[in-house]
Amino acid sequence: MSNISALSEKIALTAQGLPQMTIMEVCGTHTHAIRRHGIRQLLPGNIRLVSGPGCPVCVTAEEDIALALALAKLPNVTLFCFGDMMRVPCGEESLTLLASRGADVRISLSPLDALGFALEHPEREVVWYGVGFETTTPHTAALLEAARHDHVPNLSVYSAHKTMPNALRALLCDASHVDALLCPGHVASITGANAFAFVPEELHLPAAISGFAPEELLAAILALVTMVKRGNPALINAYPRVVKPGANETARALVDEWFVPCDAVWRGLGEIPQSGLALRPEHAAFDALKRHSPAQVAVPRRSACRCGDVLRGSIDPVECPLFGKACTPQHPLGACMVSSEGACAAYYQYEGAGI
Repeated sequence: MSNISALSEKIALTAQGLPQMTIMEVCGTHTHAIRRHGIRQLLPGNIRLVSGPGCPVCVTAEEDIALALALAKLPNVTLFCFGDMMRVPCGEESLTLLASRGADVRISLSPLDALGFALEHPEREVVWYGVGFETTTPHTAALLEAARHDHVPNLSVYSAHKTMPNALRALLCDASHVDALLCPGHVASITGANAFAFVPEELHLPAAISGFAPEELLAAILALVTMVKRGNPALINAYPRVVKPGANETARALVDEWFVPCDAVWRGLGEIPQSGLALRPEHAAFDALKRHSPAQVAVPRRSACRCGDVLRGSIDPVECPLFGKACTPQHPLGACMVSSEGACAAYYQYEGAGI
């Protein structure tokens, strides 16, 4: 018997007699891996997996995207961003659409691409559009450190970075439908496992940090089911080969040098205190919003798109009336269908359009 089969059987045996149990994952890579490996099909019927706000592209609010669009429209600005952000719609616009109309918007695999371009083109104002959680923020901080070291005057950063803990507090305090949390392995590799100790201590929910292979996901799920059955919520690090108890101090020091917590708006969750990261006041010269003062415009809403409900775990993607019909990966109407880490895109790719 394979290890996967053995774990699946242990989960089924442990879950016997339990009522319906809902486990939320809050990592976009987990969302993708769970669907790609068919993890849901390996679990008994009384265990339900739902996606939460684990995709940084998906949780970026339309207000933030509107500001990025406004920056990209400014004359003499070259805006760099990760590829997934290009296609996220904001009203009737997107960065892809602006690029097709002549705006200088460039896809990058690393923030340091923006630094190289800025050095080669001192006549251009170069903006890095920073999106992501604790995993990617150190890369933006490293860009800023390099720009300061190299005395690059024409580079700035628009920070839409977010942090997980306060968002999870806000979500799970009101999420009575969630019984346990599958914590993000990538984020925990930077923050340390102890950053998620508040889940059992404050919210009284079992939490397990998981890797991304099928065996790692199933082992974490088994730990969660066992804790629910025993009524003993705790934090289990089921990814010890990568995640340590404490934070990556080098990364934390670099981020602390450049950023300070701020209130931030999350798609589907609203404004959450101290869940974003803004440049420190002493680094205002590198702040794209302060340097360029883009005009902020009203953001039209797509009332039929239920991306916010998906991010809260209130519905599965197939329950959105647009899923697989008006909204597909080729023509996304909601952010959750854009990124491969988005729940809608993962459902569509691996579990069918549901239509």
